[in-house]
Amino acid sequence: MDIIIDETLQEKYEKLKNYIKSLGSLAIAYSGGVDSTFLVKVAYDVLGDRVIAVTATSSTYPKRELNDAITFIKQVGAKHIVIESEELEIEGFNKNPVDRCYYCKKELFEKIWKVAKAHGIEYVADGSNFDDLNDFRPGMKAACELNVVSPLKVAGLTKEDIRKLSKELELPTWDKPAFACLSSRIPYGERITKEKLSMIEKAEEYLLGLGFKQVRVRYHQDKLARIEIGKDEMEKFLNIKLIESVRNKFKELGFLYITLDLEGYRTGSMNLSLNL
Repeated sequence: MDIIIDETLQEKYEKLKNYIKSLGSLAIAYSGGVDSTFLVKVAYDVLGDRVIAVTATSSTYPKRELNDAITFIKQVGAKHIVIESEELEIEGFNKNPVDRCYYCKKELFEKIWKVAKAHGIEYVADGSNFDDLNDFRPGMKAACELNVVSPLKVAGLTKEDIRKLSKELELPTWDKPAFACLSSRIPYGERITKEKLSMIEKAEEYLLGLGFKQVRVRYHQDKLARIEIGKDEMEKFLNIKLIESVRNKFKELGFLYITLDLEGYRTGSMNLSLNL
């Protein structure tokens, strides 16, 4: 498919395709997000049935994300394997240390490597992009240790680049809001449990069902919910009837206190306590 983009982005796009072609075969950690969806699409266009998309289900991964991932892969036609990966069973993970993501990614990539070897696939890839180099990403250490390649980073593609290319390729995720695992809603050092993750997932599902696009429900001690809404959606939230509905639903889910963060949604808000 021919796409219309500027020369610099075209060069990055070609670099990505050439790099993927040089790998020969890929097992891709596929979450259904903007980056991994784009990577799967391009890799499948280049390598065909030498690409496997691998999605891990767990209590930290919302069912809506899994359903979206399955739907897209069926449309593309790539091989899709769903595996189980329960992070809460990993020693050290549920204590929620600062390097929590390292433990999660290490187990994930080890399992994907098993899938890759079983299917004669030479490389395992993740969807990390060039912007991730400037963010706090403990999972990158696991990727490095397990020789996981990051084609989007190699090509120098930023999140904005990927959204532009995804739009040109008519991918449904081109404007999909950013997503991170549900564990990221809980402050470092506070124990992660299935009960908390379930409360968070149901609370976010409720807000999404009300029509909000970019939401986070941060879980703080004493069952306090801190709601982050996209700044362009804040005015919609400030409606007394809607506020009462949200309050009642969150109370029903088990939250004792419900607050709205006046700074709105922003990525990595839990990292503020780290003074990075």
